Amino acid sequence: MKSLGKRMKTNYSAIPFKSSSIELQNKPSNEPKQFYVEEYTDEFDEIDDFPLIPEGGGAAAGPEAADAGVPGAVFNLATSIIGAGIMALPAAMKVLGLALGFVSIVVMGVLSEISIELLVRYSVLSKAASYGEVVEAALGRAMRVVSEVCIVVNNAGVLVVYLIIIGDVMSGSSDHVGVFDQLFDHGVWDHRKMVILVVLIVFLAPLCALEKIDSLSLTSAASVALAVVFVVISCAVAFIKLVDGTIQKPRMGPDFSTKASILDLLVVIPIMTNAYVCHFNVQPIYNELEGRSPQKMNRVGRISTVMCVVVYAATAVSGYLLFGDETESDVLTNFDKNLGAHFSMVLNYIVRIGYVLHLVLVFPVIHFSLRQTVDALVFTNSVLDSRKKSLALTAVLLGVIYVGSTMIPNIWVAFKFTGATTGLSLGFIFPALITLRLDKHDKSLTNGEKAVSWLMLVLAVVVSVVGVAGNIYSIQNQS
Repeated sequence: MKSLGKRMKTNYSAIPFKSSSIELQNKPSNEPKQFYVEEYTDEFDEIDDFPLIPEGGGAAAGPEAADAGVPGAVFNLATSIIGAGIMALPAAMKVLGLALGFVSIVVMGVLSEISIELLVRYSVLSKAASYGEVVEAALGRAMRVVSEVCIVVNNAGVLVVYLIIIGDVMSGSSDHVGVFDQLFDHGVWDHRKMVILVVLIVFLAPLCALEKIDSLSLTSAASVALAVVFVVISCAVAFIKLVDGTIQKPRMGPDFSTKASILDLLVVIPIMTNAYVCHFNVQPIYNELEGRSPQKMNRVGRISTVMCVVVYAATAVSGYLLFGDETESDVLTNFDKNLGAHFSMVLNYIVRIGYVLHLVLVFPVIHFSLRQTVDALVFTNSVLDSRKKSLALTAVLLGVIYVGSTMIPNIWVAFKFTGATTGLSLGFIFPALITLRLDKHDKSLTNGEKAVSWLMLVLAVVVSVVGVAGNIYSIQNQS
């Protein structure tokens, strides 16, 4: 197979399979391209060492870049998913109620995983090395620009939210006491903007300067572990209080009693969908996957999604049970008071500091795709090939993100708009459009996959329109 691989290095075509597989076929250069459909068997795993994306197809597209194992890819993808969105889920659960909230988390997770697998299939079919390239292959250059603008807005917004949370937790806010105040009393650390700037320069900038996303696999694993620590502690405390009978009876469904609760209901589903958006990192992670194949990447997606659904459901349920109707848009700020359990303050410190460290480790993974997309969108010739220009672009992006973190009031405002616009577009609308458009040439979709694609597209458009309208109406009422 190795000698065959050498002969195939520059001449091969992607062949779609009904089982969502892609195989390579050696072809003379003067033959027209053809597509064949046949059954996939495990014996073809032997050719996994050969790239499905040709050299020159984008950053890290060559075979020498494919050096990340499945565990590293799982951690990087899970880290792309589990970020600040997890902190808004208990507040979303407060709006939807326990039963509907839990069902929504599971359904959104399943739909997100389906969209990832469809995206992988058609990225390989079109030999795309980035999200923008597969959009261009299916929908044209203009829609690629739109998709890349969505990635920039979405990722920049998410990173701004990370800095807001770090500032609120460590320095406090008008309604909550910060970790530094509780540990050291009042001091220079009360200046929230300065604390964020120090964290940005000392901790985030060095990680964001790394050139390959696989370099972040260890930090991604650590970030997932810290998220699990947060979930375990919040679930344990919620269970203890539930047994003691000190938890208020939760609502099982939405509250329709006030206009404010109805408005929140209109915008909360986009917040849920935004929590699963990781599609912009699928291609970079796939490009660096050792022995890459659609089957291996689908395995990565499924493991990551199951992990995230469990973490999200546990966080949303335990957070809502712990704080009830007092649950904040950023539930992390609720952990500044006695939880009604043994060693309450110690647990508070562990939860808050641990999750701040989690965000610090997640930040560079999201920044990686932001920098890559800005480079493709703004520059004709990539600046990422030059170390100095790459560092300059990183510095500019971090500066813009810092300024944004000083202007946006809270994470609920940020998630309401990005969830209803860029989040739904990247996670559901574009993948569905890509699938339906490229299937006209490929004809590999089953009737069930086609129906799911249409369902995702229609639901995403409806939720987006309703969410944006609800946000605008909410702002008008407040003003």
